[in-house]
Amino acid sequence: MPRLRPRHALRAALAALVPLALLGASGGSAHADRPEAAPVVSRVETTDPVVFITIDDGWFHDPAAARLLLDRRVPASLFLLPGAYSYDSGYFHRLLDHGRVRVENHTVGHPDLTTLDAAGQKAEVCGARDAHLAEFGDGPRLLRPPYGVYDATTRTTARACGAKAVVMWTYDLTTWGQWTPPTPELKAGDIILLHFNETLEQDLERALALADAAGLEPAPLREYVPE
Repeated sequence: MPRLRPRHALRAALAALVPLALLGASGGSAHADRPEAAPVVSRVETTDPVVFITIDDGWFHDPAAARLLLDRRVPASLFLLPGAYSYDSGYFHRLLDHGRVRVENHTVGHPDLTTLDAAGQKAEVCGARDAHLAEFGDGPRLLRPPYGVYDATTRTTARACGAKAVVMWTYDLTTWGQWTPPTPELKAGDIILLHFNETLEQDLERALALADAAGLEPAPLREYVPE
């Protein structure tokens, strides 16, 4: 093989380096363009003496539970399904207009999001956001995935659809049939999960009593989750 002159050797070396430089630039750009993922929160790190009441779904519209939320001025986060308020949205309008609740995102149809592709997850999450905004004039800022199941796509979809966090829970205090929920010693920052079912009033009373026993007050979750 003929020996390259110094000038030719320099040109050859530079030619070899250019594709590597372009590859590095391309990789950096791809990283910068990657969608941001919403954090997952199952409890809030805080020294404030607070807990967070969250209530899912919305199918059962119990007047007694609504009175309790209004009378105690409970700042609950309601993770609602559009179909659950479509036949009686006045129930939730009263809570919003006269109470301290906020409506959050629980998807449109309550699917296991991990069984859906990116487009399917976006339809569920952004669809619920748009429905809440149209009905209540306030878009949700938190997402609770149905069944507490999520993946990396859920987290990026949540952020793209306006949620600042994917919210799980510390304790599920819902009564289901003959199953009685645990009696935990609540700590500051705990997130309590309840459901709009036939036992919501008694479950809510129990959760508030546990908070009182621990010297804690319910607080608005949305205000404690950072942007």
